[in-house]
Amino acid sequence: MNDAALIARLFAHDRRTAASFYQQYAPQLRRHILSKVKTAEDAEEILQDTLFSFLEGLRDFREHCSVRTYLFSICHHKIIDYYRRKKISHFVFSQLPQLETLVSPLLGPEAELDSVLIKEKIRTVFARLIPVHRQVLILKYLERASVEEIADKLSITFKSAESRLFRARRAFVELFLSI
Repeated sequence: MNDAALIARLFAHDRRTAASFYQQYAPQLRRHILSKVKTAEDAEEILQDTLFSFLEGLRDFREHCSVRTYLFSICHHKIIDYYRRKKISHFVFSQLPQLETLVSPLLGPEAELDSVLIKEKIRTVFARLIPVHRQVLILKYLERASVEEIADKLSITFKSAESRLFRARRAFVELFLSI
């Protein structure tokens, strides 16, 4: 089936086409993602985000490239987003304070001061965030809730939770960089 026919059938909500599309592309995407991330769980989340974004963005697809290229481009951006979140999570939302007390004597005074300053800066940013953003970041990074769990806890749709999380991350980074 060519790309135009595939898109037309997906727009028509043809379940057989959707299943065929998934069977064709999901294994390829999964292998690609697994070559870029460490855990199968993270790969599966990126895969689902990619497929969801593809279906959402399908209405904007203008056939400037193949469906496969478009899909893998979305996947590439989702992998980048994953590492951005992971980097922020690692530096900003450390879950192992007991490890820090073990390592801090090994750090020089400059590194120890940097650590204290970053923690204070994070507290300041959190205090300045609007409550909705603060709440969603706490759920995601401190309580390690998935987007679906966040949606359930806040009684909103998955897409709304995803949007709030995106806006909260952006607000956090903007405040963090401005202080």
